[in-house]
Amino acid sequence: MRVVIAPDSFKGSLPAEAVARALAAGWRRAWPEAVVDVVPVADGGEGTVDALVRATGGVFKDAVVTGPLGEPVIARFGILGDGRTAVIEMAAASGLPLVPPDRRDPRRTTTRGTGELILKALDAGCRRIIVGLGGSATNDGGAGLAQALGVRLLDEDGRELPPGGAALASLARIDLTGLDPRVRDTEFVVACDVDNPLCGPRGASHVFGPQKGATPAMVEELDRALAHYAEVIRRDVGVDVADKPGAGAAGGLGAGLMAFCGAVLRPGAGIVLEAVGLERYVQEADLVITGEGRLDGQSARGKAPVAVARLAKRWGKPVIAVAGSLGPDVEQLYAEGIDACIAITPGPMPLSEAIDRAEELLEACGQRLASLVRVGMRLAEHQSPAGA
Repeated sequence: MRVVIAPDSFKGSLPAEAVARALAAGWRRAWPEAVVDVVPVADGGEGTVDALVRATGGVFKDAVVTGPLGEPVIARFGILGDGRTAVIEMAAASGLPLVPPDRRDPRRTTTRGTGELILKALDAGCRRIIVGLGGSATNDGGAGLAQALGVRLLDEDGRELPPGGAALASLARIDLTGLDPRVRDTEFVVACDVDNPLCGPRGASHVFGPQKGATPAMVEELDRALAHYAEVIRRDVGVDVADKPGAGAAGGLGAGLMAFCGAVLRPGAGIVLEAVGLERYVQEADLVITGEGRLDGQSARGKAPVAVARLAKRWGKPVIAVAGSLGPDVEQLYAEGIDACIAITPGPMPLSEAIDRAEELLEACGQRLASLVRVGMRLAEHQSPAGA
């Protein structure tokens, strides 16, 4: 028996590697002779740096960069085992948790720190950069990132724009002459699981602005500013980002990365699964176990467990998904390649207790799963052809 254990993190509780190792420890208690491959995964958001660095034998790097409010923050990124690929989570430098609730104002926040992380990766010799979007505090269309990379965003008087999305309403000209030349020699891959355009009712400001602190009036102000920004980009950069799917991701950072870095946007989970080489493990497996903190009908939209299941389905492998909790319409996931969904809690318990005991509960779940699979195999062995 060969088992692949490839979960995402249990957000707010355990990183993906700890989840995978706990499940593996429990499985081995019940089935010590089984071969267990531990392959933590992520969906392009939180946990992506950790999963990719550990899977490829890479290294973590910490850097002091500009936070979303313009104050210094310490942000971590990773360099993969090949030595030339960096992975960055924009939330590490420009994320909403870095802004206290009483200071959230997406008219003022900046993605400059994410651009500074890109510079750190370039300084380290990386020429392929994976950027995970999600969890942003910003709505500046990637303007701060562009400025960090040497792009000049100028008003009518030739002055550099201040930070924040609201300032884009004053943008008169984009000067690319100072753009770091290494950017053009670097491949940028963006992990993005939304297809929202930059502007309009489904755009960055309307859909994501309110959760960052934007009032209805701010939403309209920011949407107009981004629409103007897109028009100046089209004129001065020659890239039409206004209606590109994914341009509105992370407060329009998707648009900025496409315009100034030539980035290609791809589903985040697919990028991670490819980078960790999951397919070669799945090919050799008898069973695949995946999971994350919560599974429900919405998990089919870009979440890592479903991406794992779809890959396993292509190779005809059975899949069990484990979760801290199972939500509404979880049965919809059975059409995506998942054969069974299991909650790790043996009975009702407060969420705080489940989070505190997550490692213990995962080990026990792994042990139960191994025991059940052994029972199933015995039944299959003893089942006569006539009774099949």
